[in-house]
Amino acid sequence: MQNVLIIVATLLISAVVFIPFGIFIRKKTAESKIQSAEREASRIIENGKIEAENLKKEELISVKEDVLRLRNELDKEIKERRGDIQVQEKRLIQKEENLEKRTLVFESKEKELEKKFADNEAKKKELEETLGRQIEELQRISGLTIDEAKKQLLNELDKEVTSEKAAIIRENEIKLKEEATKRAQEVVSFAIQKCAADHTSETTVSVVSLPNDDMKGRIIGREGRNIKTLETLTGIDLIIDDTPEAVIISGFDPLRREVAKRSLEKLIDDGRIHPAKIEEMVEKAKEEIEAEIKSEGERAALETGVNNLHPDLIKLIGKLKYRTSYGQNVLNHSIEVSNLARIMADELGLNTKLARRSGLLHDIGKALDHDMEGTHVEIGVDVLKKYKENDIVINAVEAHHGDVEPKSLEAILVQAADAISASRPGARRETLESYIKRLEKLEEIADSFEGVEKSYAIQAGREVRLIVKPEKVSDADMIIMAREVAKRVENEMEYPGQIKVNVIREIRVTDYAK
Repeated sequence: MQNVLIIVATLLISAVVFIPFGIFIRKKTAESKIQSAEREASRIIENGKIEAENLKKEELISVKEDVLRLRNELDKEIKERRGDIQVQEKRLIQKEENLEKRTLVFESKEKELEKKFADNEAKKKELEETLGRQIEELQRISGLTIDEAKKQLLNELDKEVTSEKAAIIRENEIKLKEEATKRAQEVVSFAIQKCAADHTSETTVSVVSLPNDDMKGRIIGREGRNIKTLETLTGIDLIIDDTPEAVIISGFDPLRREVAKRSLEKLIDDGRIHPAKIEEMVEKAKEEIEAEIKSEGERAALETGVNNLHPDLIKLIGKLKYRTSYGQNVLNHSIEVSNLARIMADELGLNTKLARRSGLLHDIGKALDHDMEGTHVEIGVDVLKKYKENDIVINAVEAHHGDVEPKSLEAILVQAADAISASRPGARRETLESYIKRLEKLEEIADSFEGVEKSYAIQAGREVRLIVKPEKVSDADMIIMAREVAKRVENEMEYPGQIKVNVIREIRVTDYAK
């Protein structure tokens, strides 16, 4: 135990003695290292400064070399630019010299022009004076003033223009006529071919056959009461003359004439003829005809393919069977016009439904023109408006005699179809009085034009020939006159088909050898 204590004490004494010594030794060692490190750092710093100075010198030398090089290049470039500037200066100096020369030349030319202008003004004044003297001399020689001379010149120019205008019209008309005529002929001939119809002229009288001549007395009745009753109820005239076994029924209204004919035939078959029986038979005949009118209207609509017609319009169409125009049955005429218009519309690629409808209804006013005031066109238009017909159809009806301008091609086709149907051989007949009036009107229109010596309506009014005075009407004026005559005929006259206007200019010179 003592040994342990001795060891511990020894150790403690050693520690007390040697620890401060160790600390001192370590401090000295550290100070030595620090000094060494400071010396090394000073050395490194000195070396760094020397290297930095060397690098700085090297950089300065490099920069100086670059600056010197750039200065040399800049000097070279400046020299080149100075050379270019000198060249441009020389050019500018040369241009200035040239401009000065040109300015001098222009000033010289300007003086020359001013001199020429002054000379021209003097010459112009001299020419005006000379022209004035010449005009005065020409007026004195010709005996014409300036205005008169101008008028004469304008007249000559007007003649030349008229001649040229006539030549252009003639040339264009020839071309258009050739093309239009060819196409129209094809369409019309095809339509006529497909719609060939027979025509029989209607008359204003009907004949009723009698079983014997004794029946005439029974028809007349005591003191003529039977015949008066029949005439009063039907509105027609009965002609009982020497014609054997026949009674003639005369009247311009075919419907009334048909009623009278059927009534008389029924009375003859019955054998009892007295006023009461006459009245009964007239009523029966009217009922039969009413039914027949409806049937005929339906047949016409079915035959032409016209649908959705108002029942009243169908009755009016059927009534046209008992209406004639210039001897032509109006119902047959309307059916034919409808078919012709439809065929032509189909050929031309137009609306066939409107064409056939317009054609069938175009003369519907004739079913009422005996009962109402106004032309059949006006009546027809009013009726169609009342039943709210298509506007195109109404316009076609209104325009088919040229009363208004047609607004559709279908309306023009109805005009053409109406003219074709009316101008078929035997389709219509005219009274002598209306025929003569038309010829007189045609010649009156032709004679109203200045320069016409004589006019002749020939070919049954299908052609009018105008003999003109050659000293008043030139060849060019003839073309314009023919066109104007045709327009007046179209505007002032009503006629079937077309009328040819033929202008004739002839110069005859006669001399005698003695």
